[in-house]
Amino acid sequence: MDYNVYLLATDPKDPCRDVIHSRDTGLKLRVYCLNHDRFSPSESEIQLYGYAHDKLYAFETINIAAEDALDVVSAIQWYADYIDYPEMEILPEDPRPGHNIAM
Repeated sequence: MDYNVYLLATDPKDPCRDVIHSRDTGLKLRVYCLNHDRFSPSESEIQLYGYAHDKLYAFETINIAAEDALDVVSAIQWYADYIDYPEMEILPEDPRPGHNIAM
């Protein structure tokens, strides 16, 4: 079974502003810490959410291509392992009150 290799670009001025890159595909995901960052989801991108270490994270694709959509969850699982929280539950909707998913 083939596994993607993921790389992480970090912002030295903001530890909550990571970007996950797939080495083998064009997939990129921007990471937001919703406890600190303002987040306005893009209608043309995929967003998923997860709690880890008492923080709510949002993961949003960057210029998603159809062939990369299936790798989004594995990239988030890799990130959860990276931040030492492998049991992160990946949520399809923003769980904060008043933040509904746009369809």
